[in-house]
Amino acid sequence: MANRFVQKLNGFVQLGGEEIAALERATAHPRKLAARHDLIREGDKPGPVFVVLDGWAFRYKILPSGSRQIMAFLMPGDACDLHAGMLAEMDHSIQTVVPSRVVAIARGEMDRMMQDYNAIARAMYIAQLADEGTLRAWIVSMGRRSSTERAAHLMCELYIRAQNIGLVEGTEFELPLSQIVLADALGMTPVHTNRVLKQLRLAGAMVLRRGSLTIMDPVKLIQIAGFDENYLHRRLHPPR
Repeated sequence: MANRFVQKLNGFVQLGGEEIAALERATAHPRKLAARHDLIREGDKPGPVFVVLDGWAFRYKILPSGSRQIMAFLMPGDACDLHAGMLAEMDHSIQTVVPSRVVAIARGEMDRMMQDYNAIARAMYIAQLADEGTLRAWIVSMGRRSSTERAAHLMCELYIRAQNIGLVEGTEFELPLSQIVLADALGMTPVHTNRVLKQLRLAGAMVLRRGSLTIMDPVKLIQIAGFDENYLHRRLHPPR
């Protein structure tokens, strides 16, 4: 089974045999977690660096009203909270979406690995910068994009990220996100989210059904979203 964490980091920086071996040792003993399992909760003391090897997770906050805002999706290969150990407590929670395999790398082990292998350190920092760029893109979407543009932009982003780790077949990939989860990420109601996804389908840009996303017209989807891939360092190309 491919190690998506190694695959992702190797996409940022070319890793040598020793670096790959070190990463594989660090991720050799993942835990199998059920869907809707909190890896860590707001208010908890930060612990290890979590790496999602298989499955999906998301960062979220619960507002005083009880409503939820999802702030990021974690896909296979994603690590989270590289520097959270500097904080006294977590300011958000992380939860699995589907049954997942997640490894917890002790913070001391991660620090030693980054100190011993410059390529790993560089790749981890680039991954962190990409995460920060993604957060900025989400802020722009929430503040300035229409609901249709916002949904199209998120679909472009998730497609490229999945493509980067080998999860895309042609123009389709598995997207195990319910409309309730998407609504909480997009800042919409589930009813409005359903309406927006229908508009994108009728426009011939994409279709989301039965847990999979198919990009029918990448150019049109990019145009609707006003998508600029520079924060992901990947491009969404029409199928050949």
